[in-house]
Amino acid sequence: MASFFSDFGLMWYLEELNKKEFMKFKEFLKQEILQLGQKQISWTEVKKASREELANLLLKHYEEKQTWDMTFEIFEKLNRKDLVERAQREIAGHPKLYRAHLKKKLTHYGFRAFSISIQDFFKEKFTKEDCDYFESLLLSTRTETHPHMVFMNGVAGIGKTLMLKKFMLAWSEGLVSQNRFSYIFYFCCQDVKQLKTASLAELISREWPNASAPIEEILSKPEKLLFIIDSLEVMECDMSERESQLCDNCMEKQPVNILMSSLLRRKMLPESSLLISATPETFERIQDIIEYTDVKIVKGFQEDNISTYFHRLFHDKNRAQEAFSLVRKNEQLFTVCQAPVLCWMVITCLKDEIEKGRDPVPICRCTTSLYTTHIFNLFTPESAQYPSKKSQDQLQALCSLAAEGMWTDTFVFSEEALRRNGIMDSDIPTLLDIGMLGKIGESENSYIFFHQSVQEVCAAIFYLLKSHDDHPSEDVKCIETLMYTFLMKVKVQWVFLGCFIFGLLHKSEQEKLEVFFGYQLSQRIKDTLYQCLETIKNNERFQEQIDGMKLFSCLFELEDEAFLVQAMNCMVDINVVVKDYSDIIIAAYCLEHCSTLKRLSFSTQSVLIEEPEKSYKEKLFTCWNHMCSVFINSKDIQVLQIKETSFNESTFQVLYESLKNPSFTLKRLMANNVAFFGGVHMFFELIQNCSLEYLNLSRSSLSHSEVKLLCEILIQEECNIKKLVVAQCKLSPDDCKNFAFVLMSSKSLKDLNLASNNIGLGISSLCKVLYHPDCVLENLVLGNCSLSEQCWDYISDVLRRNKTLKHLDISFNDLKDEGLKILCKSLTLPDCFLKSLSMVYCRITSSGCQDLAEVLRNNKNLKCLQISHNKLGDTGVKLLCDAIKHPNCHLENLELEDCEITSASSEDLSSAFIQCKTLKKWTLDGNTFEVSGMVFSET
Repeated sequence: MASFFSDFGLMWYLEELNKKEFMKFKEFLKQEILQLGQKQISWTEVKKASREELANLLLKHYEEKQTWDMTFEIFEKLNRKDLVERAQREIAGHPKLYRAHLKKKLTHYGFRAFSISIQDFFKEKFTKEDCDYFESLLLSTRTETHPHMVFMNGVAGIGKTLMLKKFMLAWSEGLVSQNRFSYIFYFCCQDVKQLKTASLAELISREWPNASAPIEEILSKPEKLLFIIDSLEVMECDMSERESQLCDNCMEKQPVNILMSSLLRRKMLPESSLLISATPETFERIQDIIEYTDVKIVKGFQEDNISTYFHRLFHDKNRAQEAFSLVRKNEQLFTVCQAPVLCWMVITCLKDEIEKGRDPVPICRCTTSLYTTHIFNLFTPESAQYPSKKSQDQLQALCSLAAEGMWTDTFVFSEEALRRNGIMDSDIPTLLDIGMLGKIGESENSYIFFHQSVQEVCAAIFYLLKSHDDHPSEDVKCIETLMYTFLMKVKVQWVFLGCFIFGLLHKSEQEKLEVFFGYQLSQRIKDTLYQCLETIKNNERFQEQIDGMKLFSCLFELEDEAFLVQAMNCMVDINVVVKDYSDIIIAAYCLEHCSTLKRLSFSTQSVLIEEPEKSYKEKLFTCWNHMCSVFINSKDIQVLQIKETSFNESTFQVLYESLKNPSFTLKRLMANNVAFFGGVHMFFELIQNCSLEYLNLSRSSLSHSEVKLLCEILIQEECNIKKLVVAQCKLSPDDCKNFAFVLMSSKSLKDLNLASNNIGLGISSLCKVLYHPDCVLENLVLGNCSLSEQCWDYISDVLRRNKTLKHLDISFNDLKDEGLKILCKSLTLPDCFLKSLSMVYCRITSSGCQDLAEVLRNNKNLKCLQISHNKLGDTGVKLLCDAIKHPNCHLENLELEDCEITSASSEDLSSAFIQCKTLKKWTLDGNTFEVSGMVFSET
């Protein structure tokens, strides 16, 4: 309500009082101030003040809401309820005014500069189905502790922004959520990021129709607010900030990434609702960090929508079907058409080619070809065969602007940016007219490309025309840096940029570029790109960071088999995530040419079990066969990870046949969050391969019968598994009996990870076996296993009687001080051989440190102690530090993250560090300290 006074004026309301009422107002004001014990204003000042002066005095001495509350009270006493009611009506009018402003703003939104309106993609009227869908975006899951946070998850350019605009327009017209939200504020991360720092109040004010947003009023009911955060991936938020770094003050300026994290992690306005659009990669990166209530997958246009749109724009039924069939045959181009505005672009381009009597087939060869054809057509007059010199210069300048934008994460450009890159003021009307640029708003001088992918293809063209050294901005880097940045997904908002560069190297695209610009382009760029791949080949860190699908998409766009083979021979380590049928075609094309791989990680999500149209079912199966041929061609694969994948029996059969080759010497196999649907027995057969030493089944649900089958294979003499990870596999207490049988029988299994399974008292079966002299287990992880107080006696017995166990992890269990005391009785014994103990998040307090200190003074074998995220306090840490100084303490590594300790404990630790001859490293508050002799270094 802060700016209510500036909008409507306290003075204006005081002017409505007659002279007698105004004097009484002052008397009541004096009583109100005395009664409430408020800060005093000099009565002399009040008595002689005019209406304007009194308004200024009140606003000077009190907060605006407080002033208004007192004013309301006094108006009631003066029997001027008419003024109170009028003010309330005007205050209530704020949401109504805002809706009207938003509706007007959105009515002009769209692509009118590109001759496209929002109605080109959606019906003129909102149907009940439309409203139900949008209402479902924010339904049912809101509670006091969990307000709405809904993610709209979809690939870049699929139409999420368009959908959000439609939602806001529906709200502004009172069709959806009209009683749920008083205000909806839209924050585009591309714009927000340019601000560097801002407060939430500033962001809200930017959306308000005038300069004085009623911030206090807006924020007074946060449960009635919806914040729409569009394109979160642009912010590059990793949500890794500490709680103390976040902000809860809506008026305080913060770096914009901190501001967004504070909203998303519910530090700021936790009662408000959030609707967020993000790419799948961004959502995957942060989904475990934030508490969201729902995820809506945005898939854009489906086949029926695309076909209908072709027929609508072509008019001629036969030509529409001809063009649609061409696009449908190219899965990558068809995928592009799922984005509404790009579907319009594809249809328009094909329509122009056909109407000019040209063969549309060549431009459907690959995605790059269609984009370049569309752009060159825009710059070439219909009656001309070649573009004018001015058109060539305009496109070249536009490409320079695009390159700068990609490197600076800029997608909205000022006139100054246009001029800096060679676009003159006189060029702007032409670029707007042909639809390469669009104008933001009616009066602002800000411009955008037709679509981000168009900006990316223009940026790619820049690199074929000029060197980065010729660019006016130092932010624009060389093509080698560009490719590393693209392939490693350093900039997740770069969706097509690297692919377009490779696509432009195709012979037909080179010819088009030379015809348009009138000179022959350098052929050295392909060699440069190959050198990039050679560099990656010789750098193991680079190999691990490369996004396989990005690389494959680049090579697929180039369509050069000789270069493909060269490139694939550079790859030793590949990570591939297939999200749709289009991706599996690309992955198959590249993987069947691999022969040098040593490590492969792939995910096909639900692609292999989805039911495509009959005509594509066979093609899908063929592509999957080609993908699996990598295991025949690359016989040196040592590490294989299958993740986030669902198989049916027939698709797993193909994989099984490829992997069971006796010459295939796999060492490490991971199947994480994998659903086999009938093929699990074949998968377990694979682990009998005598070369396999590591098996990780984390997040893959296992039934009791499947656990039994797995364990029967693990005890086979030919099975050589040394480490087994079955974390988060929905194991039950009864399953422990099967694993106990394996521990008793296997001579190879040294490492067992059962973390995040609800095994509880089932641990007793394991512990009884761990006493046995035939058990050779060395590492046991029982983190987050719902271990109760009855379990600690079993584990204590293991620590006392087992001679082989070296590492025990019981983190994220309710150990508490009582449980720790039980364990410490065994840990203090001289014949306890445990070397490493992890008790993170175990609810240990300073009281437990007394027992732990006794262990450190008596146990010469314990080398590593991890007790982070326990409430040890300074008292507890001092007890530990005194014990560390004891000559019998042989501790080498101590981790104490977030243990509620102060700087005083840091001094105790430093002292202990110096006096203890064995302690080499300790971790505290995000810093790791190591010692070499007497010199500390923070790593």
